[in-house]
Amino acid sequence: METKTGFSNHKDAWQMVLGQLQPEMSRVDFKTWVVPIVPLGFNGNPDKYRLAVKNEYNKDIINSRLNARISRLLSGLYKRDVGVEVIVSNQFIEDDSDEPYLPSEQVVDHQEKKQSQNTNKKQNKPSNEISDIEEDLPAISKRKVMFQKAYGNERANIIQPDKGIYVTKYFMENWLPLLGHSALIVVMMVRKVCYWNLYTGEKRDIMDTEMGELAEQACISVRTLKTILKNDLIRRYFIRYTVRRVMTPNGIRTAGIHLQVRMDDPLTPEDQEKSGNYESGTWFHPEFEDESEDYEL
Repeated sequence: METKTGFSNHKDAWQMVLGQLQPEMSRVDFKTWVVPIVPLGFNGNPDKYRLAVKNEYNKDIINSRLNARISRLLSGLYKRDVGVEVIVSNQFIEDDSDEPYLPSEQVVDHQEKKQSQNTNKKQNKPSNEISDIEEDLPAISKRKVMFQKAYGNERANIIQPDKGIYVTKYFMENWLPLLGHSALIVVMMVRKVCYWNLYTGEKRDIMDTEMGELAEQACISVRTLKTILKNDLIRRYFIRYTVRRVMTPNGIRTAGIHLQVRMDDPLTPEDQEKSGNYESGTWFHPEFEDESEDYEL
């Protein structure tokens, strides 16, 4: 079915998708999330184009932010409805450097090249006990060394203690009584798939998701989620959303929600009153100013 579109293989189609995505995204986002993706093609299913990523976090990011866009681009290229399935593949070299992630067939060549480079460094460097030990260590980052003990047993490997959600004490003690447990969990779930660097200020706080999917992740009903998203405190301080609609042959249908998440914790209304430090302006983008609630599932 691919030959009818003029593509000799699935990689040609993926190159076209990359050409469309690159100008739509920031350079950092494109390099971080899109460049490492490995296109696997249809693999016997003509309606599902498969993409491989290196871990579950990348999978969540691609599914929440780019899956729908990639699906639309592929559907346009193949002139039929094409879904996107994102899988986690172990066919990557785990390395914190800027080197690209390589398919498994290239791993051997890559490792031989790295070994050759390390050998050359040894020959050109004065030998001493400490440096010899350092050179004989595997080529892994300091961060991986730090968590080596943590992943030394099956239990810790399942838990993955280096992957966590940043939550302030203030959020738990001051906002929990105001929001309630269910609303607090919803805020944490949407923050989980976003990104905020406290030191550089880099922030990726806009995502696409489905009502049902978000409700399932928060372990609540869709009805409860609707109530939470209408909560004035949630809308004012934490989550803004708009409904995504898609044109279909039978008319417009709801395709989920497009939302922005506040990543920092605001002062509670009571603390604003006490301190005189009131919120000024809005933290969300203008596109979320008018929230529509006339959606149907």
